[in-house]
Formats: sequence, C-alpha cells, structure tokens
Amino acid sequence: MFKTAPTRSLARLAQPYHVQSLTRSWMRRSIGLSRSTRKSSVVVGRGLSTYQARSSATATAATTSQSYPDQTQHLPDVAPDDLPIISQDGSQVAIGWDTRLWSRFHNIWLRDHCRCPKCFHPVTKQRLFNTFDIPKDIAPIRVESKPRGLEVTWPSKEPHISFYPWSWLQRNSYDPPLNRQQKLTEKILWGSKILQSPPIVAYEDVMASDDRGLYKWLSNVDEFGFSFVSGVPVTPEATEELTRRIGFIRETQYGKFWEFTSDLAKGDTAYTTFALGAHTDNTYFTDPSGLQLFHLLSHTDGSGGATLLVDGFYVASILKELHPEAYDLLSQIPIPAHAAGEPTALYSPSPASGYPVLGHDTVTGELTQVRWNNDDRSVMNHLAPELVEKWYDAIRLWNKCLTSADSEYWVQLQPGTILVVDNHRVLHGRSAFYGKRRMCGAYIGVDEYKSKLAVLRDQFAPDAVLQATREIPDTQVNGRSIWSASL
Repeated sequence: MFKTAPTRSLARLAQPYHVQSLTRSWMRRSIGLSRSTRKSSVVVGRGLSTYQARSSATATAATTSQSYPDQTQHLPDVAPDDLPIISQDGSQVAIGWDTRLWSRFHNIWLRDHCRCPKCFHPVTKQRLFNTFDIPKDIAPIRVESKPRGLEVTWPSKEPHISFYPWSWLQRNSYDPPLNRQQKLTEKILWGSKILQSPPIVAYEDVMASDDRGLYKWLSNVDEFGFSFVSGVPVTPEATEELTRRIGFIRETQYGKFWEFTSDLAKGDTAYTTFALGAHTDNTYFTDPSGLQLFHLLSHTDGSGGATLLVDGFYVASILKELHPEAYDLLSQIPIPAHAAGEPTALYSPSPASGYPVLGHDTVTGELTQVRWNNDDRSVMNHLAPELVEKWYDAIRLWNKCLTSADSEYWVQLQPGTILVVDNHRVLHGRSAFYGKRRMCGAYIGVDEYKSKLAVLRDQFAPDAVLQATREIPDTQVNGRSIWSASL
C-alpha cells in the first residue's frame, strides 16, 4: 500500500500499482458452500451465507461459480468461546470465520504445510516431510476447532496430527484471499516538498547496541526510499562500520567499499565533474544493488555538486494516472544495458534483452522496482516497428515527469551526513561541480537489506500472527517463530 507524504498535493495519485495485463482474474475462483459433510468431520450446525452476503446459503467445500471482489476482506478475531465452524468435504476443508465469510483449504495443501517437528525442522525452518509422499486423494480422519487453531488428524500407521493457528490460516487463505500479505508499512510517496522534513536518524542511535536506531533507519528507507544519518565521523572507516550495521558490502567492478574523486580512475561518468541526471545504478546487472550509501568527506577549492533525489514510485504514479499507455509500455518492454568502461569488465544483464523500467510483483501487480539509466542503455533493436515511436514517446513522458520541479528534491550533502537510497525505488543524480570532492560509500544487496529489516521488524514490531502464536508451545525455536510470515 502506498500513501503520500503530508506535503504532497496530488494525494489522489497514491494508489497501488497494477499493470493492466496483470489482473486479479486468477483470484476469482468459487466459494459456494453447502451443508453436506464427511462422517469424520465436524458437522456444521447452522445455515451460512457465502463469501459475499446473500439471503440464504449452506456450507461445505462444494464448488459453484462465485467471483471474489478485488479487495481482500478483513477478518474477525477468533474468540475462545466462538470458534470457527469446520466443514470437510471431498478434497477440501472449509473454515467459517463468521456467518458470511469462509476459507477453503485443499487437503494436500494442509498436509504439505504441517509444522510439527517431524515435518518441519524447528531450528533450521526447513521442510522435512517429503511432499511427494502425499497421496493425491489424501483426506483427514478428523478435523477439529481448538481454541488456538485447527487440528487435523491424518491417516498413517501412527495417526499424524497437524496444528494450524487461526491467525496463520487467515493470513495464508487463498480461497478466497483474506488479508493477503498485508503491508507491514506503507510506502510514503514524495516530491520536492520532502525537503521540509526529510527522514533522518542520528549516528549514535544507529550504532547503539539495542538496534532500535538501526530499525528506525531501515524503516525510513522502507517507507521513503531514502534516509540521512547525521553526526557521522568524517572518515571512511566510520562510514564503512556504519554500512556493515546493515549487512555485508556488495563488491562490484568499482570495488567493495569505495572512495573516489573526479579523476576517472574508473570508467564511469560518476568519476568526473559532469552533471548526472536522475538514474538508478546497476541497470546492467541482472540483480541491481538494493541500497547505495554516499558520504561526502570533503569538497575543497570549488562548489556545485548538489545531490538530486527523485522518488521513482511517485513519478510512476503520476505517469500511470496521466498516461496509462506509456506506463504499460514501460512495464512491458525490456531495456538492454551495459557497463563497458573498464577494459577488464563487460557487464550486461541476463537475459541480454534486459528488464522493463517498471517491474511488478507477478502476483499482486504492485510496482516493486524502477530501473532507469538512459546513459547505460544499449541498442534498442528488439522493438516491433509499430512500437518504436510509441516507446520513444513513453520514455519522453517518463523523463518529463522525472525532471519536473515537483519531482526533484535537491540537497547539498555535507561532511558528517550519510545518505542511503533504495536503488530499486529512488533515482539519484547530481549537478556539475568544480574543485576536489572526496566521496566514499558502498552497495548493499537488496536481500541483505531486507533480511536485516525483517529480523528487526520481528523484534520491534511483530505482526498479528507472531503476537497471536507467541504462547503456543514449541513455536519460538532458535529465536524465530515457525509461523513467521517469511516462512
């Protein structure tokens, strides 16, 4: 979910992103319910209506043609004195959360997701049970509503009992989708007015052993796509130490932790005094770096070199609202790229055709990544003839949105203040300068960044499932719950 910073005027543009070709039709399955049950199941004792309110309906896992609404439904809390109703029929188990809302789970899915110690290693959090040993026609011997969750007994030489917390089943409901992976935080979209109150944390807080400042720093990056850290000692060593608070540094053709001036020591225009337009780094990599850190150590005998930041998600929202056809083209047409300034290195992504400017989650359709560096773009020889002019029109509109005064946030970096940007969202650039500038910084892989954030979030802001399952025996093993959303 996305929302805009309070200073943004175009609030109506803050909507979730969906590519038109990536519809939710795959979600629109049936959820009809009748009253028949298997003898071994818990019998439903009252008439129930289907997922959408209706005047009359009955309950089991039978199939009818019923579409789901686009918006996922929010579920009531399960109370010990008002447990969900269970219905078992054929290949599925139906759970009635209330008189209007049901979830259905296939027997094979339930058996495959057993989290008992025999099926799921509590320490390594890896599956032990062989999925391919599950019979296609597997059916429970018994299903029961317990105060904390669903208990299922499976047929075997020694009857096997599986347990599934109610909150976990609600979060992972797929028929229909209920609370589908609710966002733990919202992305706050911003434009030029972010300069009035940019996200910032103090160095001493980030370096504190309790990790609260580190969590605040990474939460800023998650929400805004960037964050400053103030009060940093003006040395490469302190900068590198701060960087490693997130995770290990990603080494590239520019080195590991880098320090440079405008001496063209590397074959890239970043090592010059030229102005650089808004861009993301590593478009020539299959897996571009997740975070980039900058620390201006000094700037002597000159001026200029202001840093430019642009929220790619904000710009994409404007483009989608005003020019949906251009948005679709930038979401579908891949762009090849290269890094060829070093004689010993020649990078291009795999596949060589590259990736679209706008990348989306293939399930939800949500915008997840912006990849744009026109300077590193290779030959566009794969365009269909009828799309050539349309594609150039689309990138022209994209560039117009990127370079509008409403989108650009300019800031003059100072020694002692570090900037970190989400390279999958925020584009950066600079104005031309003269004089001698010393800059240091590093890349962090997106997986390392998100891993650290996930660990800290579980510690400081556990989700509803972690809170609801905290008191269930054998849940928290080796510092992590077996019901974690990441598993």
